[in-house]
Amino acid sequence: MSWSVRIPADVEKDDRIVGPCTARQVAILGGTAALLYGVYVIAGDHIDLLMFAAGSLPIAVAGLLLAMGRRDGVPLDRYLLAALRHLISPKGLAHSPEQAPAAPAWMAVRSSARPAPLRLPARGVLGDGLIDLGPDGVAAVAEVSTVSFALRTPEEQDALVATFGRWLNSLSGPAQILVRAQRVDLAPTINQLVEDAGALAHPALTAAAHEHAAFLAELSAQHDLLRRQVLLVVREPTGGGQEAAAARALRRVEEATRLLPACGVTVKLLNDDATSAVLASCFDPAAPPLSIGQLADPGEVVTRGEHQ
Repeated sequence: MSWSVRIPADVEKDDRIVGPCTARQVAILGGTAALLYGVYVIAGDHIDLLMFAAGSLPIAVAGLLLAMGRRDGVPLDRYLLAALRHLISPKGLAHSPEQAPAAPAWMAVRSSARPAPLRLPARGVLGDGLIDLGPDGVAAVAEVSTVSFALRTPEEQDALVATFGRWLNSLSGPAQILVRAQRVDLAPTINQLVEDAGALAHPALTAAAHEHAAFLAELSAQHDLLRRQVLLVVREPTGGGQEAAAARALRRVEEATRLLPACGVTVKLLNDDATSAVLASCFDPAAPPLSIGQLADPGEVVTRGEHQ
């Protein structure tokens, strides 16, 4: 005997335990009802029923909105909890593994709050371009090329979807596909083009190279050039130790490198320098991409250049 089982697409969706309500919503609604009932039991003999109903109506409506409301796809209770956590958390953060030092004596007249340590999810970059996430495990980042899906025939599109689906079914841990816009710096290309122009065999080719370099310089000056970068991020928990987690993350990237080329894309694991550059660009996406020589070493004092 065989039968089919329907599996929901959103496997992380909360289970509904009472009608359309989840356990979280039932807890909020039940807590609101218990609060109103307790107030009625305590003060019901001293308050008119109509006045009690009028006073309890805003509380009931607030509990209903808190349980059923959503903001930007986030349940309203979690949204308000995140807002409260943001309000009470310190805004001045300092990159220090220990408690932030006290302000010097000459700053005692200021009323600004004492800075708190800045806790980042990424602790550093390990070997092979892996990101140390501390208690959350290890993450590996790979750059993925793109493929034109609309230009393929329906048969080719079905084959691409089937191959991508096989890779999704093979996942054994969390994975993220990140599409980000990155600024393009044409200065190295222009400089290399000008340097190579003198070695061309014909003066007409040299003139064409200089014209093309001038065109690229004008294009870079008049427009904010961007390129699309697709990153594949896989994460492994620290079960069995950090080395075991790193080996599992690298193995999952190797599996993607082996399976995804059937979709017409290539997967390339980022090295230490490329991973550090990606993390640095996340703090200031609008800034030009940093070269490896511009990144400060751990513990190095960050200074400003003479040209700034």
